[in-house]
Parts: sequence; structure tokens; C-alpha cells
Amino acid sequence: MDTLFGDRRGFSAEIGEGDQLRRVDLWAAGIRLTCDDNTVYVPQFRRSVADTADRLRSGSGLPRPFPGQDPAGNHRRLVRMAAHDDGSALYQRFATMHWGPTTDNVTALLFRDGDHVTLTFGFWRAHHLRAHPEHDGAVFVVEIAAAALIGVLDGLTAALESGRPE
Repeated sequence: MDTLFGDRRGFSAEIGEGDQLRRVDLWAAGIRLTCDDNTVYVPQFRRSVADTADRLRSGSGLPRPFPGQDPAGNHRRLVRMAAHDDGSALYQRFATMHWGPTTDNVTALLFRDGDHVTLTFGFWRAHHLRAHPEHDGAVFVVEIAAAALIGVLDGLTAALESGRPE
């Protein structure tokens, strides 16, 4: 039986049964992020997701570095800057969802404004963009309460820890 944490229109995780390898589908802004690979190695993935939740819980996260631009504009600018030595460090301060092969098909950034976070993401793999030309150059944006995002991540890590969907 599958269990869904969160809301697919915002941010959610859907988890299937399994032991060391499990199906996890991640959704943001109504878009399935794990379309290239949705099988996770539980020990690594759980630890990575828990680390993200802990950072968010501690208040980690910075506001958009370019306040005159919307979140998508900030995303595009930071991604362009990441290709250069002088911009890579700034990009890394906002990069998120480095949870292993399951999420390495998207470039995701997180901007924090008090109790709310904005997630931006875009797909970059050529085979994905060929199959979904509408995603080429698109930046998807989700605004969500930090507590809601932490709740989804905590639910996911608890289910992965227990070895079964909650």
C-alpha cells in the first residue's frame, strides 16, 4: 500500500513498500520530480532527507539573493552563475534536494523568507527534455510554509525508518 505525505500541488512524497530499495515519488507544483528514477537506496536517501529537514528546522535558508527578480529569475541567474568559478559558491548556498540518483535529474533551489520557503526547480537531462519539450527552459516554483515542508520530510523519513509506509 502506498502512502502520500503532503500535497502534489505543493510538495509531496509518495512511498511504496520495500526494504533496502523502495519506490519514492516526489512531486512539486503538480510535477513528478522522480520521473527518471524513483527507486531509492533507503539508508542513503533517508539520511539525506533527514539532513534537509534538520537544516530547515534549525532556520537554515537564505532569502532570494536578487530581490528585484522573481523566484524563477533568481533560479535562472544562479544556475547560469554556477557554471563559473566566481558564482558556484553562491549557487551552492541555495542548492537543495541533493538526495542521490533519485533527485539528480532536477536542479532545485530553496529560498527562505521567515516561516515560508520557495522551492524552484528545473529539469536538465537531454532525454527528459526530448520527452517533455514543455519542460525545456521552464522553472517551476512552489511556495510553502517551512513547517509543512518539514512535515512532509519528517513523514517520509519516519516511513523509511520503519520499513513500511505509515
